[in-house]
Amino acid sequence: MRNKNLSRRNFLKRSSIVAGGAIIAPTILPSCTKGANDRILVGHIGVGGMGKGALRSWFMPVTDAYNVATCDTFRDRREGTAQYVNRTYKEQGINAPECKPYLDMDEILGRSDIDAVNITTPDHWHVPAAIKAARAGKHIMLAKPLGLSYPNFKILENEVKSNGVRFHYGTQQRAMGHMKLATGMVKDGKIGEVDRVEVWAPGTFNVKSPQLCQEVPVPDGFDYDRWTGPAPLNPYCPDRVTNVGSWFQWDYSIGFLAGWGAHPLDIMIMALKDQMDGEYTCEGTGAYFATGGIYNNIKSWDVSYEYKSGVKLRFMSTDVAKAENVWHYRKIKDGNSTTFYGSKGWISVGRGSAESNIPEIQKQFDQFAKNDNGHIKGDGYKTGQEFIDVIKGKISETNPLDEAIISDCISHMGNIAIRTGRKLTWDPVKGEVVNDPDANSWFVREMRDPYGV
Repeated sequence: MRNKNLSRRNFLKRSSIVAGGAIIAPTILPSCTKGANDRILVGHIGVGGMGKGALRSWFMPVTDAYNVATCDTFRDRREGTAQYVNRTYKEQGINAPECKPYLDMDEILGRSDIDAVNITTPDHWHVPAAIKAARAGKHIMLAKPLGLSYPNFKILENEVKSNGVRFHYGTQQRAMGHMKLATGMVKDGKIGEVDRVEVWAPGTFNVKSPQLCQEVPVPDGFDYDRWTGPAPLNPYCPDRVTNVGSWFQWDYSIGFLAGWGAHPLDIMIMALKDQMDGEYTCEGTGAYFATGGIYNNIKSWDVSYEYKSGVKLRFMSTDVAKAENVWHYRKIKDGNSTTFYGSKGWISVGRGSAESNIPEIQKQFDQFAKNDNGHIKGDGYKTGQEFIDVIKGKISETNPLDEAIISDCISHMGNIAIRTGRKLTWDPVKGEVVNDPDANSWFVREMRDPYGV
């Protein structure tokens, strides 16, 4: 399951050389040198279900940006989405540049007129694609979760800094009004000193793992080699390359520990970064998909963390929260939530809910508009406009890379603790599990040629 051909030490050494080279190389100026009233030109890398949804809901409504390129390994996706963009602009009477489809992301990154990219590929391509984009001087909105290999996190961090590009982590919950209010109140001490956090997220959809698939011909119009990219090249079968398939296979992700966990964990870091950016211990248990199928990631988990700051975190899948009635204090049993416990009371926020046992705070949460089911109306679509505003310098970065790294490492430490069965200590300064080379090897992925970084 793991790659044992590449030691962590060698990978880190090789990565540091690349990152160091990026620092001393001539700086690539971002293509965006436009004024506040100019439109930003955006290319979209990955326009499957998630990517097309983001383009439709987050970017098409933005009036000071044009969507001018689509890229996908499925021909029908890239061409169909480009046609949708062109048709919609025409119907709305918007004189936008033509949106063109591409198979190769390098063609988008090579266009001098494109200022930014929205990357919504399968997880294993996230960071490698972002590194390429940063080197090309493009501003980056990158879908969550962050990635699979810690050394690549550091390469991306160096490339973003040395090339002067803006980064926006694609966790749309940060754009939601009730999330901003809740995390702001936690920062301001409205619930007192926080000493404990509970986080839960779905571990899987109601799906079963397909049986090991026999290799079949790759269909016309799909570039399977390019889709696989830096990951190991497995026999092709349709179940392998669906959204669900890529989420639950080790070669492409660590499952919803990161894929869904990124959302509520990110909200925790949004509020408590200063208390949770140091060393911590981690231990826990989990369950996998049934053997015999192609899904081999963890689908249920319960992991405990203890930070040097004194804050304790329990991170679990939603089925655990439900079975143990962890959410007993909540009126709305939101399946994706972050609960902050302070000396004065608690605040609990999910994608469609915000609750507190402090009446004054609950009164503020009650002011948000609700749907018929009582859930807060979502406004995460505003993340597209926020990204454009960040590029233009109208606002500071709202979804920064350093915080994405902190939250993504929490998911990985949970994954590694479960798989090794050991209590781990993560040192974020050194970027390693303390005195545990085997544990560290789980956080490094060898990259298949010619798709390495």
